[in-house]
Amino acid sequence: MKLIFDQNLSPKLAEFFKESFNDCAHVKDIGLEKSDDISVWEYAGSNGFTIVTKDNDFNGMASLFGFPPKVIWIRKGNCTTQLINELILERLEIIKTFIEDSENGILTIL
Repeated sequence: MKLIFDQNLSPKLAEFFKESFNDCAHVKDIGLEKSDDISVWEYAGSNGFTIVTKDNDFNGMASLFGFPPKVIWIRKGNCTTQLINELILERLEIIKTFIEDSENGILTIL
C-alpha cells in the first residue's frame, strides 16, 4: 500500500505516514511538484500509488478513467496539516481496506 500526497497537502504528511504504509511520497519528493494533474495521475497509476488530495480534479479523472490509481479525496476547506493528519489517522483502517478493495476507486473524507 503506497500513498502519494498531492501538492495541495503538506510534505510532512508523507513523512508521518511512512510507518503506516509500505511507501509514502509527496509530489515534491519525486519531482512532480510543478507538474499537471495528469502527470501525477499517470505516475501514481504506473507506480502503484493511491493519490491523497484536496483537489476535485482527481475525483473527475477517477470517474472518467476508472482506476488505478485510486484517489483519497479530502473534502475539508482550509484546514491545518494537523487536522488532515488526524482525519487520516482516524480512518487508517478504512483507508487500508479501501486500497485493497477491487470495486471502489474514490474514498471521500469529510
